[in-house]
Amino acid sequence: MANAVFHQAIWILPSHHLQNSGIHQEFGNVSVKSISKGFKFDLGLSMSRNGGYSSSKGNSFAVEASTSQNSVVDPISAPSNTSSNEFQKKSSEAALILIRHGESLWNEKNLFTGCVDVPLTKKGVEEAIEAGKRISNIPVDIIYTSSLIRAKMTAMLAMTQHRRRKVPIIMHNESEQARAWSQIFSEDTMRQCIPVITAWQLNERMYGELQGLNKQETADRFGKEKVHEWRRSYDIPPPNGESLEMCAERAVAYFKDQIETQLRSGKHVMIAAHGNSLRSIIMYLDKLTSQEVISLELSTGIPMLYIFKEGRFSRRGSPAGPTEAGVYAYTRVCNF
Repeated sequence: MANAVFHQAIWILPSHHLQNSGIHQEFGNVSVKSISKGFKFDLGLSMSRNGGYSSSKGNSFAVEASTSQNSVVDPISAPSNTSSNEFQKKSSEAALILIRHGESLWNEKNLFTGCVDVPLTKKGVEEAIEAGKRISNIPVDIIYTSSLIRAKMTAMLAMTQHRRRKVPIIMHNESEQARAWSQIFSEDTMRQCIPVITAWQLNERMYGELQGLNKQETADRFGKEKVHEWRRSYDIPPPNGESLEMCAERAVAYFKDQIETQLRSGKHVMIAAHGNSLRSIIMYLDKLTSQEVISLELSTGIPMLYIFKEGRFSRRGSPAGPTEAGVYAYTRVCNF
């Protein structure tokens, strides 16, 4: 069961650090500096150049992190009798929210989607908004999405429901011109924004020659057992596509490389991605076997909450509403 600490959770904004060179932007408690080969995130209250971090995969981000005192509890709305010891006890916790995108147009048509960039249906939009209501009191400092529109739409729509009303801003790191042209020149505005980082490593697994095919027609053509093997086995890919194992290799590597670094620095993170990339991450978080993960199915638009504390992840289920976090995300054994 989820801890009541999330009933009225919100983040605390620490002091900001200004730098004199380059394009510098501060989004709430995440400071972003544009540099020639990426963005620099100055995280926490003190910074050391020895803590610099960069990845050769995907977008290049140099991350400087230090111990953060962010608390998962909002001191403004917390009960007045909350002891200082309780605040201290909770101060090392960081929230991780996972959301599978809302229903897409190809979900609705029962087509294999994979890495084809398909938007949400009206139902998918409603699911994303409902997901936002469920997490509206959980702190969010930085958002990661796949590079696909259905995941980005889900993250953006969910944040319209957040209590702090901060604006999610997609970070454009594809070129120096893109970074310069997307610069924000108001510090007050930047403090009311949340950076959104898109990464292809969080994309849905690539379904190869199945992409665009109707699932039922494909089963009729190739046989139910063969299509089930392509869809739900761990290490057998569809023709010219990715297996779940291959998807997990890139998604989990990116999570460890980029996202876990943010959590270790005390930042609260939301990830909006896809069924298979999120299953891969959950496999890592929950230490599932390859046999256990293939029976895990995540419903569209249902957020799942984890707490990162003292180097460990604990699953807290799916927040059922802004003042409740006690219902586990829907999972089921998937029979084709």
